[in-house]
Amino acid sequence: MRREGSPFQGLGTVFAKELTDNISSVRMLVLELLIVLTALAALYGAIDNLRTNTAEDPFLLLRLFTLSNSPLPSFVAILGFLIPLMAIGLGFDSVNSEFNRRTLSRILAQPIYRDALLMGKFLAGLATLAVSLTALWLMVIGLGLLFLGVPPGTEEIGRSLVFLVIAIFYAGVWLALAMLLSIVFRSPATAALVALGIWLFLTVLWPMLAPAFAQVIAPPDPRYAALGLETPETGLWSQFLLRISPNDLFGEAMLAILSPTTRTLGAVFLDQLRGAVMGAPLPLSESIMIAWPQTVGLIAATIVLFVVGYILFQRQEVRA
Repeated sequence: MRREGSPFQGLGTVFAKELTDNISSVRMLVLELLIVLTALAALYGAIDNLRTNTAEDPFLLLRLFTLSNSPLPSFVAILGFLIPLMAIGLGFDSVNSEFNRRTLSRILAQPIYRDALLMGKFLAGLATLAVSLTALWLMVIGLGLLFLGVPPGTEEIGRSLVFLVIAIFYAGVWLALAMLLSIVFRSPATAALVALGIWLFLTVLWPMLAPAFAQVIAPPDPRYAALGLETPETGLWSQFLLRISPNDLFGEAMLAILSPTTRTLGAVFLDQLRGAVMGAPLPLSESIMIAWPQTVGLIAATIVLFVVGYILFQRQEVRA
């Protein structure tokens, strides 16, 4: 049977309804409070360290994002850890809750196709995350102006905006994963546990396992080991395997954007240092080019996970 009309008919209705539910939910309030309180603690430590600096630092505002004060990590490190929790909290029951309440067949009985329903839920979740991250970004800018008393420059604002966009892409990966698991598992508890398990594996365990796998694929050369150096092939494989984790891609992209002196995210070759002034900051456009592969990787992961969930959702039986 051939369907009539646009497959995205009703997309705006689903988006508005889901966005309202997300923003007004108690779950979202708890997640936002968790992130804000943790971020404020990290910013307090960074501001305390930066008060000893002078306004001669051209990237004083960016230090708020990257500076850590033991035992607290940096603001970016905290976001890399907490953004997945926020995205998983929004998406783990986005589809299976409709099955369990037996409302999915009623929704699809309206002039709303599955395409619009799934896309609307995803876009609403991503918009919710974008609003929350934008509020955090504004909080950092405001606290920097209030306590440091130094207005940010154009370069700093541009880099911080790029940071915000990449953080939203990073959140999209985990949201798409959570929605995929919500489609695969009918139980919200199972979907949440599997999503959290994948997050813990990729964030905590995979950075320890990837170097071991790299040594199996490309055994270390004794000649390099005698000099206390890492075998280039082993290092390249380790870096490649580490980049399977979205957390590693996000961290590398943030390093390139928020640290203007970063010239490469991989092995350093002599041709990259030819004519370079060590310690000199790169223009924003060149930093974006360095972070571009990692950013594309995050976008591609989001698309792949969403497409897999879309295909599975299209093939599911939704009759009550």
